[in-house]
Amino acid sequence: MQKNSNRMNRIDEELKKEISNIVSYDLKNPNITGLISVTKVKVTPDLKYAKVYVSIINSKNKKNTFTYLKKAAGFVRTEIAKRVNLRITPEIIFELDDSIEYGAKIDSILKDIMKDVKNDKGEK
Repeated sequence: MQKNSNRMNRIDEELKKEISNIVSYDLKNPNITGLISVTKVKVTPDLKYAKVYVSIINSKNKKNTFTYLKKAAGFVRTEIAKRVNLRITPEIIFELDDSIEYGAKIDSILKDIMKDVKNDKGEK
């Protein structure tokens, strides 16, 4: 079982790397804006589906960008078939990953709290 999970992890990582390259350099759709990071890829054990978690930062319209990214899934799959040697090329399912944005929000809240704490100490 361990060998199989190592193989799945390698496939996940390889797909993550390739999809990142495709999204960054090969998608020519002007509606896809901002910085798109592939944060994680999870392939089903039968290799039929790959959930691709993406984070979209600095986009003009996040919802629009995500919609067009989902429409480009077929193109991404075709490119994966050319670049990664797998018997079955998984169907790409894009999922929005807000964890980076969420982390940044938490970070800014913590900085505000720390400013308040320093200000309180300075007054006494």
